[in-house]
Amino acid sequence: MSDFVTRFAPSPNGYLHLGHAFSALTAFTAARAAGGRFLLRIEDIDGARARPELEAAIYEDLAWLGIAWETPVRRQSEHLDEYAAALARLEAMGLVYPCFCTRKEIEEALAAPHGAGSVYPGTCRGLDRTARATRLASGRPFARRLDLGAALARTGPLAFTESGVAVAVDPQRLRTEIGDAVLARKDVPASYHLAVVHDDAVQEVSVVIRGADLAFATPLHRVLQALLGLPTPAYRHHRLLTDASGRRLAKRDGAATLRALRAAGMTADDVRAHLELA
Repeated sequence: MSDFVTRFAPSPNGYLHLGHAFSALTAFTAARAAGGRFLLRIEDIDGARARPELEAAIYEDLAWLGIAWETPVRRQSEHLDEYAAALARLEAMGLVYPCFCTRKEIEEALAAPHGAGSVYPGTCRGLDRTARATRLASGRPFARRLDLGAALARTGPLAFTESGVAVAVDPQRLRTEIGDAVLARKDVPASYHLAVVHDDAVQEVSVVIRGADLAFATPLHRVLQALLGLPTPAYRHHRLLTDASGRRLAKRDGAATLRALRAAGMTADDVRAHLELA
């Protein structure tokens, strides 16, 4: 068996649709072609949205597609202590600060003249010790953000591979496209960014295969890997499926689910042929 290990990591907050099928089949087919391993991970860290019946539906839909995965399946909700430990390591480095800004306050700051554009402007990063202590003592909810500037100063130049090509992390682009990313909130103990780099390392994922909509996050993930001393997998970001209007298929837009297609008489072979993966 090769050292090729990849994964499919859906969230159980909606039924799988054709876009999910394409991503899962792309990763599964790549693993099979390489004689490697295919893993399934359930990203259910957002307890307010994750539902057991939707997790069960994920297993059912993937099995219907003919996809097999290793067991046991890693479920993020069972590893919250691990994410807390990773966050604590970053806090001990002085790279995390509390952000007390509400969504409305951030939106107003971005809309103001000479605003920061589309990323959080770092309002709470500059709070002095007294102001920060006062807000913490008040019990005001806060998120934990990565001080990206300090993090980049600590890591130095970084790179990763995208489809076999070396790509340097561009600090300026990272600042303008992501900025000081949220690593945890009161209601969600670890952000996607923190959990995914930890999980990929723990599961020994060597090739991350995911949609092009997540390519923007790879430089940030590379930074977190460097800070936490984690291995860096190779990356492949595949094309996204779109509807007739050119809009990306998404749960929130009511994309046709696999279970609805199955109920309408479509077979797994039909899906594969439609996705040009037969």
